[in-house]
Amino acid sequence: QSAGGEAMNENKFLNTESSTGSVETTVKPLPFKDPNFIHSGIGGAAAGKKNRTWKNLKQILASERALPWQLNDPSYFNIDAPPSFKPAKKYSDISGLPANYTDPQSKLRFSTIEEFAYIRMLPSDVVTGYLALRKATSIVS
Repeated sequence: QSAGGEAMNENKFLNTESSTGSVETTVKPLPFKDPNFIHSGIGGAAAGKKNRTWKNLKQILASERALPWQLNDPSYFNIDAPPSFKPAKKYSDISGLPANYTDPQSKLRFSTIEEFAYIRMLPSDVVTGYLALRKATSIVS
C-alpha cells in the first residue's frame, strides 16, 4: 500500500494517489480461482452431505450375511492376506518388550542386561518351557 492507496482485491482495481495524479489499473483474475464458483450449501463444502453413522464389526457381519455372495467373494469372514515383506518383530521371552538380543546358550530372547542375568540363572526345564511357549523348534539339550 502506498500513501492514500486502497487495499487490492481480486477482480477490483487499485487506486493510488501520488503527486502526478490518479492511476487506475485492472487486476487480472487469478488463474486457479473460478469466478463462477458457488458453494454447495450454506454451511460450507460439507453442507450437502448427510451424517454418517458408524457401524461396529457385528453390524457389518450381519449386513454381509444378508447380501447374496458368491463362494469365492472376499468378506470379513475369510480375510486372507499374503505374508508380510517386513521381518517379524522379536519380543523378549521374559518381559515381552522388544528384544534386540538372543542368548546363544539357551536361545531365549532378552532386551536388558538384567534379563540376561536372569536367563543364565534359569534351570533347563524352565528354559524349555519358555521355548515351548514361543513354539521355538530348537530345544536346549
